[in-house]
Parts: sequence; C-alpha cells; structure tokens
Amino acid sequence: MTVLVAALALTPLDLQRESVDFTVVPGSSLRGAAREISAAGVELDPWILLLLARLMRADASIKAGSYEISRGITPVDLLKKLTRGDFTQAELVFIEGWTFSQLRRQLDAHPELRHDTLGMPEAEIMRRVGASQGVAEGAFFPDTYLFAKRSSDVDLLARAYRAMQRHLLDEWQGRAAMLPYRDAYQALIMASIVEKETGRSEDRSLVAGVFVNRLRRGMLLQTDPSVIYGLGETFDGNLRKRDLLADTPYNTYTRPGLPPTPIAMPGLASLQAAMHPAPTEALYFVARGDGSSHFSSTLAEHNQAVTRYQRGAKP
Repeated sequence: MTVLVAALALTPLDLQRESVDFTVVPGSSLRGAAREISAAGVELDPWILLLLARLMRADASIKAGSYEISRGITPVDLLKKLTRGDFTQAELVFIEGWTFSQLRRQLDAHPELRHDTLGMPEAEIMRRVGASQGVAEGAFFPDTYLFAKRSSDVDLLARAYRAMQRHLLDEWQGRAAMLPYRDAYQALIMASIVEKETGRSEDRSLVAGVFVNRLRRGMLLQTDPSVIYGLGETFDGNLRKRDLLADTPYNTYTRPGLPPTPIAMPGLASLQAAMHPAPTEALYFVARGDGSSHFSSTLAEHNQAVTRYQRGAKP
C-alpha cells in the first residue's frame, strides 16, 4: 500500500451530518454500495473503497443491510463495517396470544420493515415462508426478533415460522404418552387454546389437563376463546349466550373435539403444557378474577365455583 493510499485510507470521511444512515441492498456490488453511501451524504470517492477492497481481498464479501456511520469514520473502518455486516438493527416483538391478524397489523405498521406482504393473500404468505400448508394462524413463534433495517417482512415471518416448526417438533418428539392428538398440528391447536385460557403460568398444565380429560371422555371443550375467535370481527367484547349457541367451526359449545386451526400464537410454555398436561381429575375450571383459575372434578363443584367467583356470591 503506497503512502498516498494509506493516508487516504486513514483520513476521516466528510459527512454532511453527525451520523448518516444508508442501506446496501442484496446483490449490490461494492461500487453500487459506494454510490449509495455517497448519495446518503458521505464524501467518498468509490475508487478508494474499491482499491482498498482489492488490497484487503474484500471486494466480493460486503453484506447487505442497513448501516449507520458517524463522523470520524475512515474508509478502512467503513470497509470493515461493510464486510463484517455491522448493521444497525431494529426489532419487533411477537406477543404470545396474538392472532395472525394482530401480527400483520404490527408488521404493516413497522417503519423499519420493507412491507412485501402488504395486501398479500394468506396462502401466498405461507408459500413465501416455506410452509407446506396455507393456514397462518398459530404458525409463527412469539419472540423478540432483531433485523437489519429495510429487511423484508417475508424474511422476518420466515424466521418466526421456522422457529415455531423447530419448537413444535422438539416438543412433539418428547411428548407424554397416550395424548388424544392425531398429530403435532392438533397439539399446536391445543397449545393455542391453553395460551388464551391461561392468566398464570402455573395453571397452564392444569388447563391442558382439563381439556385432555374432556377430549378423552368425548365431552365438549366449551372454551370461550375459541368461540370468540370464530365470531371474528363481529365480537364486541361481550360474550353472550346467543354467541355460545351460534354454530361456527370454532364453537366448542356446539361442535365436538378441537377447532380446525389454532386460534392464536402459543408460546413455548403453552406448547410444553399441551404436550405434558398435568395429571388431574378436573374436568372444569373457572377464572377467580385475579388471573388464576379454580379447578373442579364435578359439575356441582364447578357450579359452586362459578357462583363464588363470577357472580360474586358467598360460597
């Protein structure tokens, strides 16, 4: 490296602002990246970056993503940042119990994502993420996801889909014996119900135990969250008797067995509860009003608990 090149390589770049953001799109050459950097407000002669890359044997190894640089950065530092993939990152949290509709609203509203799925049919989204079936509900794992700014929402969903498949397979392979599920997908459906029914983590396996007991006995599951899911946009926040009688594929008061799909995104704890339900004689439970549930093995006991906890009467 000549003295002139060395001096230029170590001379701080002139930035129009204190810090500058720019994006290197997938497939960009170093020359193309240099143009993007210049357009973002950095006085950079592309030939300096190209020459340094050749000298450092880094001309083909820059990584796509969003970057942020500050005053004082040199061409050498910039090239190292590009080859390391030292991105600026954003994040999005997928919350346990969200429906796919809620998830899509969050994706569409995120300012740092590229919204490739905007208006896309659900079945096409699932095809893009590599799924073999077209139902998106419950298919994505709730977690905090970091991503390079201007990443595609398809890529983010694909990561969440693969995470759910990995956790589901792991839990299914280690499941308890003699569970009343035909396959892992039915276990996922159960996990989604447990997720929506549970206010406290310590109740999850007991809630799963109640529903497993009811399935084994051929009893209706009678789970309100599934009914509410089936009502869709018509649900106004107040579940009425007529809603419990309105037959939909998700009305577990009128139809036996599990609903046809998950009703939300279950977290890992709910997956584990569905695969390892607590051994219990309970067939009923009712919310106490503090996030916990009271479990009963007989209808008479359950009715007393309903009177006590939901109607405000003395036991």
